[in-house]
Amino acid sequence: MKAVEKRRYTLETEVEIKLDLNGEWLEENIINTGIGFLDHMLELFAYHSGIKLQIEARGDLEVDYHHTVEDIGITLGEALEEALEDRRGMARYGEATIPMEEALTQVVIDLAKRPCFIFLVSFPTEKIGGFDTELIEEFLRALAMNGKFTLHVRNFYGKNSHHIAESIFKALAHAFKKALSPVSQEVFSTKGIL
Repeated sequence: MKAVEKRRYTLETEVEIKLDLNGEWLEENIINTGIGFLDHMLELFAYHSGIKLQIEARGDLEVDYHHTVEDIGITLGEALEEALEDRRGMARYGEATIPMEEALTQVVIDLAKRPCFIFLVSFPTEKIGGFDTELIEEFLRALAMNGKFTLHVRNFYGKNSHHIAESIFKALAHAFKKALSPVSQEVFSTKGIL
């Protein structure tokens, strides 16, 4: 595993990401996406996973948040794919079920290079402040597909959309923490390769 920098420039967005899975290169997390709620969720993810993360993003927020959110997910996924290298020496699988007050969410990941995304979440509101709740699914899909890993997200229950979202990102963080934990110097697969 290594630290990486990734950039994605389009006519709609500019995204720059520094990712340090071991926390040895970057000293602090700095998240500036121009979208306050997304900043909050990514700060939670970085803190709870132990992954050091710096994101600077500019996008066509006057249109809506979709392009920026999706492009951050794509770029972060690409950074993860590169940082994981051959995915040797890690537990590979991670699972966490995390409550946030009345909300309870389970996230399960497999860092094998077989992208799959399942999202079983229903938000009671269409927005959290000015943030469209449907963009959480878009972000996570872009992350998993470009990071080349399997991601299952299941919310059991919850009444508050903010709490549901927070339980998702915290569960994602703790699942990553487990999947990245060292187990040996080998690839954790009977095939010998992921």
